[in-house]
Amino acid sequence: MTLAEARIVVEGLIFASERPLGASEIASMLELDAPQVESLVEEIRASYQDGALHVRNVGGGYQIVTKPELAPWIEKLGRPVINAPLTAASTETLAIIAYQQPVTKVEIEQVRGVRSDSAINSLMDRELIHELGRKEGPGRPILYGITEKFFSHFGLTSLEELPLKGISEWK
Repeated sequence: MTLAEARIVVEGLIFASERPLGASEIASMLELDAPQVESLVEEIRASYQDGALHVRNVGGGYQIVTKPELAPWIEKLGRPVINAPLTAASTETLAIIAYQQPVTKVEIEQVRGVRSDSAINSLMDRELIHELGRKEGPGRPILYGITEKFFSHFGLTSLEELPLKGISEWK
C-alpha cells in the first residue's frame, strides 16, 4: 500500500470509528509504524483546515468531528448538541472522580461535604462517568470512574493533563 492509499484508509478509519483511535492502533491495522500514522493524520488535519471538519486528538486517539461553530446548524438536524455548562456541583463531583477514581459515592460526599446523587446522575446521563464495578466490603458500593467521553468533552488526551493545584487537600 502506498502512503497516499494509507492516508485514505487512515482518514476512513478515524471517520468511521465510534471512539478515538490511537496512532499505534491504526499502525497495527495497516502494518505501519506510529510515526508514519501521525504524519498521515497531520496531512489529513491540514486538508481540513478550511472545511467543516477537523481532526481532534482526544482520549489518546484521533476523531474527525465538525467544528464547534457549526453546532447551531447541526442542532437543526434534530441532533441535539449538549453544550449546556456543567453545574458547580457536577464539576466538583467530576473533578473528584477524575482525580480519585475508582471512588464511591460516599467517598465523593466526604470530600464535598454534601449529597452528590443529582450530580452523579447528571454526569452518568452525559456519559462523562460510568460504573467501574463494586468495592469489596459492607454493602458493596458502586465504584465510579471517568469515561473516554470525558477526554473528548474536555479536549484531553490523558489524566496527566489535569492541573494538580490543590489536589493534595482531597487525599
